Parts: sequence; C-alpha cells; structure tokens
Amino acid sequence: MTIRTRFAPSPTGHLHIGGVRTALFCWLYAKKHQGEFLLRIEDTDRERSTQASVDAILDGMAWTGLDYEGAAVLQSDRFDRYREVADQLLASGHAYHCYCSKEDLDDMRAAQTARGENPRYDGRCRTAPTSGDTPVVRFKTPTEGTVTVNDLIHGDVTFENSQLDDLVIIRSDGWPTYHFSVVIDDHDMAITHVFRGDDHLNNTPRQIHMIEALGYSRPFYAHMPMILGADGARLSKRHGAVNVIGYKDEGYLPEALINYLVRLGWSHGDDELFTLEQMIELFDIADVNSAASRFDNEKLDWVNQQYIIAGNGTQHGAELQAQLEALGLDVGAGPAPGDVYDAFKERAVTLKAMAESMRWLYADFSEFDANAAKKNLRPVIKEPLITLRQSLSELGEWTAANVHGAIQATADEFELNFGKLGQPLRVAVTGSGVSPPIDVTVALVGKERSLQRLDLALDFIAAREAQG
Repeated sequence: MTIRTRFAPSPTGHLHIGGVRTALFCWLYAKKHQGEFLLRIEDTDRERSTQASVDAILDGMAWTGLDYEGAAVLQSDRFDRYREVADQLLASGHAYHCYCSKEDLDDMRAAQTARGENPRYDGRCRTAPTSGDTPVVRFKTPTEGTVTVNDLIHGDVTFENSQLDDLVIIRSDGWPTYHFSVVIDDHDMAITHVFRGDDHLNNTPRQIHMIEALGYSRPFYAHMPMILGADGARLSKRHGAVNVIGYKDEGYLPEALINYLVRLGWSHGDDELFTLEQMIELFDIADVNSAASRFDNEKLDWVNQQYIIAGNGTQHGAELQAQLEALGLDVGAGPAPGDVYDAFKERAVTLKAMAESMRWLYADFSEFDANAAKKNLRPVIKEPLITLRQSLSELGEWTAANVHGAIQATADEFELNFGKLGQPLRVAVTGSGVSPPIDVTVALVGKERSLQRLDLALDFIAAREAQG
C-alpha cells in the first residue's frame, strides 16, 4: 500500500499556523513511508471562499517548503462528481430529499430547546416526505448501534448513532457540504491516512457512515490536539501572528518555523533542533501527544536565532534584502546583503530585526545617539581620530584586515587600548554604540562613507570642545 496523506484547508482567510502544523505532520508521515502528500482546497463555502485566500494558501505552502504531488485539487472543480454520488445514495436508499424550510427548522429547534433536548434535525422528511421547490439532500444516518473511530492519537473513540442526526450532504442551491465532499475526495484521491485537528473528531462518525454506505475503504485517522496561546486560550491574533506569511514578514526563516512547529505535540527526547532529514527519519504520528500544545513565542525566537546563526549570506542574503527593501532602504547604496548577513547573524533573532539594526549601512544620518556620543565622542579622542582618519584615507585596499591594522597602529601610537579607539570610531561610523566587530563594521560602511562620518564626528567633537 502506498501511503497517501493530504492537507485540506478551506480558503476563507489566511493560512493559519495551526494548519501548517497539520500539513507538516501529514508531509512528514508521507515522506517517512516513501508515500505521497497532496493538497486539496476545500472551497465549497461560496460566501467565504475567495481567490485571495486560495493564493494565500498556495503562497504559504510554497514558503514553508512543504511540497505536494501535482497541482492542488479544488473542490469547486468536482461538483459533477458530488452530484453523481448523491444520486447514487438516493437510489440506494441511503439518502433522501428534505423540503423543510428554514422556518420549519427554526421552530423544530426552538421546541427541542424548550424541552431541554439538544437541537438537531428530527428526521421528519425521512419518515413523512413532503414536497417543495428547493429540497436539500440528507444522508440517512443509522439510528441504532455505535460507530468507533480508531484514532492513531486518541485510541478508540465510540459514538452512539442515536446521538447523530441526518446530515445535509447537498444544499438547496446544489452545492455539496464539507462532510460529504471530503468523503468522496479522500476516496477518489486514494488517501490512506487522514490527519487533521481534533475539532474534527466529532465529525468523523458521520463520515464513516457515508464511507460504509458507499462501500469505500475507511482511511486511518489521527486527530491532532489544537495549539493554544501561552495563556491557555485558543491561538489567535492577540497572541501574535497566526498567518504563516506574517512570520515571513517578521523575518522568521521557514526552516526554523517548521522546526518549531514539529515540537508542538511531538518530541524526540530533549532534542530541540532537527534537520528535515532527521524529522522525516524520527517522526511517527503515534508519538504525537493527545494534549493541547502551547505556542511559545520566546521559544520560536530562540529556534529562529539558532537557524540564523547556523546559516550564511549565500543562503539568506536575498531574504535579508527583502527585509531591507521593506524598510524603504536602497540596497544599492550599501554593501551586499549576503556580506552583511554574515557580519550580523550572531546578534539577530529575526531577519527583520537584523535589517532594522543596520539602517546606517544604507542610509546616512546627521545626528549621533546622544548617550553614545556623550560617552565616546569627547575632546580627548579628537587627535587619535584625526590620525586614524588620515590612515584610513591612505588605505589602498579597503578590507577588514587593513582597517584593523590602521586602528591598531593608531591606538599604539597614542598608547591606547584598541577598544578605547574602536568604540569612538564605532559611534562615528554607525551613529550608535552597537555593531559587529569594528573592523568588519568599517569595512562594510565603505571608505568614502566612513571618512565622511568621521568628519561629522570630528565636527561634533569640535563643537563640544568649543562649548567647554
């Protein structure tokens, strides 16, 4: 048997981070067993499904790197197939037309609620069919016995058929419902394992009844626990980004996000960092915890930082450039983003934070950080800076090594510790007191810009000196 899993989001908004975790587990299981992972867009909700949401799903999947077989399947392209199967169920007596109006159903549910019953369809058209213009099609659910879901995470979960009502499978406008179309799609796509959120567990017995009525093979099920915020509430926008593309915009690396998500509900000892190859080798759906997981933004930041440090400018220079351009900076006015990445990677949690910390590499400034300037740009350092400026202006090859040599030689000449000269130079060329190593910093700033900024710093010192 070829293992086939699927991710089946509804295009009614963005691609939620919880959906990505579901897709990841499906992807890993298929890869581990040399199977196939498919993408299906469940766009049967005409009022809420949009092309923009479809595009958001496709963009999100592309960014995460969770590749799927062939093209995404759109349910809206398969309506003839759903109608065909509905007619099959009607002919076999497993479904029937229901002509109840909305008012009829509202009155029925109100009466049930008044009697202290759970409101649900009472099967009136099943036993005493009426007539009308726009019927729905309902599946005839067994009224006796039980159905057991053999779940790979939760174990066996049994439902009483008497607690299940007759589900609408074709709406009055001819559109199929989710519960009906998913059964047909999983069969037609030869899906062997259905992994989804545990909010779908209560839907599964209804789908199993349809599977059996149609003579289909039942897939294996695994219902994954939901993801909560740090406060224990369901993950939402108030906990931070939930749209996967939001993490891209905030400067997270896709491989870091995937690494973090795999640990939400699954673990392998105390290990925190995994390559994709290790995830595929070690992952098993049977090891997924049935309890809800909590999303920890600080832990995600730590994981992302580890991936940034382990990466290099060749890998991530283009991503850093996108972040710089998003800030409105002219990348052509400064060093190559890949070179900058290698210089800054030890200090950044996200690429966005990295880009924000290096504005001075791509845009000039007219003022220094007040505290840094007060502490470092003092009259006592004026002569060493003048000498250093002259030495830097005479460098033939502008490299970090040559810059370092010029700084060291000037410090030696004035009997200064290297840092006593390096820190004022840092403030001069960056505008603040924080940057990568000073020789790398000056090399990245460039010769012309470094000399101009040294002149600005010397003017600042002169003005300060004049004020006494």
